[in-house]
Amino acid sequence: MKTLTHVFIAVIALTLVLAFAAKPVLAQDVAKVAADACKVILENDRVRVLDFWVKPGQKVAMHSHPAAITYFITAGKLKTTMADGKVNETEAKAGETRWSDPITHANENIGDTDAHVIVIELKEAPKEEPKK
Repeated sequence: MKTLTHVFIAVIALTLVLAFAAKPVLAQDVAKVAADACKVILENDRVRVLDFWVKPGQKVAMHSHPAAITYFITAGKLKTTMADGKVNETEAKAGETRWSDPITHANENIGDTDAHVIVIELKEAPKEEPKK
């Protein structure tokens, strides 16, 4: 009985370790996992602005964004894979703007041209009122 208890505790501990180890993989910073396609062009306590250039066929690994506004400088066709494995394809026109709630996903440019996109990530507003 004592051995069975130790095995059970070991399984629970291993499950917890794997669960916590897997979470950071899903929540990677896109500026780090896609440094070749993404450049941070502005960051302060309220927003982070990302400039993306994604070549045809180029993939952007699994990463996360907080709530964000996306502005498509060029038209593009993207395949998006969500953290749960769901896949969808979208097309955007140059000048199109979209809102996104927080998201974890991977992208691939499945179009024939470079996709140039600006993403404005919103950070949590300060809790304190500004001093006058």
